[in-house]
Amino acid sequence: MRRAVVLGLLLLLLALVPATAAWAQADRQRDPEAFVVLSGRADVPADQEVGDLVVFHGSATVAGTVNGSVTVFDGPVTISGQVNGDVNVFNGRVELRDSANISGDVVTREAPVVAPGATIGGETRRIQTRFDWNGFGWIGRLALWLAISVSTLVIGLLLVWLAGRGATTLMEAGRTGIGPSIGFGLLLFLGLPVVAILALVTVVGLPFGLGLLGAIGLIYALGYCASAWILGRAILRPPGAWVLAFLAGWAILRVLALIPVLGGLMWFAATAFGLGALAVAIWRGRSAARAAPAAA
Repeated sequence: MRRAVVLGLLLLLLALVPATAAWAQADRQRDPEAFVVLSGRADVPADQEVGDLVVFHGSATVAGTVNGSVTVFDGPVTISGQVNGDVNVFNGRVELRDSANISGDVVTREAPVVAPGATIGGETRRIQTRFDWNGFGWIGRLALWLAISVSTLVIGLLLVWLAGRGATTLMEAGRTGIGPSIGFGLLLFLGLPVVAILALVTVVGLPFGLGLLGAIGLIYALGYCASAWILGRAILRPPGAWVLAFLAGWAILRVLALIPVLGGLMWFAATAFGLGALAVAIWRGRSAARAAPAAA
């Protein structure tokens, strides 16, 4: 009886496998698979049909049919075929040729180039990826200044508190290593965005590039706060409280930030110098830690 049951289950399984394969193949024919590109070109030839087209970084050329939406985060888009959905481009040039047929909306940051024969079934809308603080006049600039001031205040206090004794090393690095701090600071300030962009070109480095681009703002804020700490400690020397020392340097930098041209120059100088001082302090700390066991 057991053998008969096992044999019956095997026969049933063998009968279901071809049916399942045929169903999956028929389903693929009804619903084309999505076309996703992390970095590179995404080409849909004239005789090809795909589902949703998603490109994170790279160009997209549609001469065939897209049964879904076209979404491109960074890169140019050229459409001369059929798109049965919306076209969303967050950063890049969009060109709709005379044979293009878009059934949905066209949402872009820049104004698209539309040929006379192109057809758009929905609306053409623009997206704003950057908040225009200057559009609110002096109130917007004051709000931006307050937002940066509060953020750097919180980040700076956490930096000095978490550093502990390392804050003294940071202050010494900025006071005695001015040349290396400036050199390393310029290298980090200008080199980090370049490294992030280069990493986006490769598929392997794409996660690193995206993460580095997202962290650049915080890294720059750490450099700015490091300069505020070094400046404040130079004014209020020990045994003065470290909180008052940081507040003194932070207040000076934030007051200078209110001056239109000088404020931008001081932000660049403070951020670059602070990044370099952090690099020098880390290097000295690691060198001292390696030298201590050798001396023992």
